[in-house]
Amino acid sequence: MPDTIHIQGLQTPVLVGVPDEERARWQTIELDVMLTPKRDFRDIGDSIEETIDYERVSLELKDVAAAKPRKLIETLAEELTAHLLKTFPISSVDLTIRKFILPGTKWVGVSVTRPLKD
Repeated sequence: MPDTIHIQGLQTPVLVGVPDEERARWQTIELDVMLTPKRDFRDIGDSIEETIDYERVSLELKDVAAAKPRKLIETLAEELTAHLLKTFPISSVDLTIRKFILPGTKWVGVSVTRPLKD
């Protein structure tokens, strides 16, 4: 199994939803992210410059998520994973989005896994 970095339960505000009235107000979603760096942990030499800065990843995710309204969390998942693959030295990303909107449920969500395309 490859080395991975995890960010669990990252809360971020978004404008998302199919009905216009839902998309018109901010709501908080949660993200779980698993990143597979291009380098093994044994090769990073205890240097933040040689690994993935998970604080920067978190800030980037929040910025992309808040950048514009979207109808679907599926669209948001695609945009977030594409941004991470383009911005950070990772070979793959797994992302789960949880949305707290449907009455009678804890949450609804989507999960995607995307490898870096060479």
